[in-house]
Parts: sequence; C-alpha cells; structure tokens
Amino acid sequence: MAGYSVRTKPSVEKDLRRLGQTVQARILNRIEELGEEPLPRQAAKLSGSERLYRVRVGDYRIIYEVDSTARVVLVHYVRHRSTAYRGV
Repeated sequence: MAGYSVRTKPSVEKDLRRLGQTVQARILNRIEELGEEPLPRQAAKLSGSERLYRVRVGDYRIIYEVDSTARVVLVHYVRHRSTAYRGV
C-alpha cells in the first residue's frame, strides 16, 4: 500500500523553531510516520471538527487533517498541550 504525502503549513516551521533539537527530532519523526499510517492507534479525533486529528509527542500535540481521497496528510500546527486546542 502506497503511503500518504505529508504537507505542512508554514506555521509548523515557526512552531518547531521554538523547540529544542531533541523535541524537534521526535516531532519530525512522528510527522514522517503519519505518511505511512495517517490514523495510528494513538490518534484522537478533535471534537468540534470533522477532519482534524491530534497525536501526542510528549507534552506537545501535532494537529493535522487527513484527506483520504487525495491521500494527503496536512499538518496544521505543533503546540504545547496547554495551548494546542485554543481556537480549534
């Protein structure tokens, strides 16, 4: 089975620049894994949204959208858990 293509919004780069290198590496690794398995067991659908999901990486959350027909995973942002769900 072919994987999904993973795309990120420009805000993701800005979010990652604020983090330490070890956390960045863990988050980037998880984002790459989303290309192979866009809905892993740990993924949770966000309430109040039809297509947004979240994956935990320590104290950080990756908020992303899956488009099954186009086979694309679009990462919206990466934030600390205390601010990840504001404005969703």
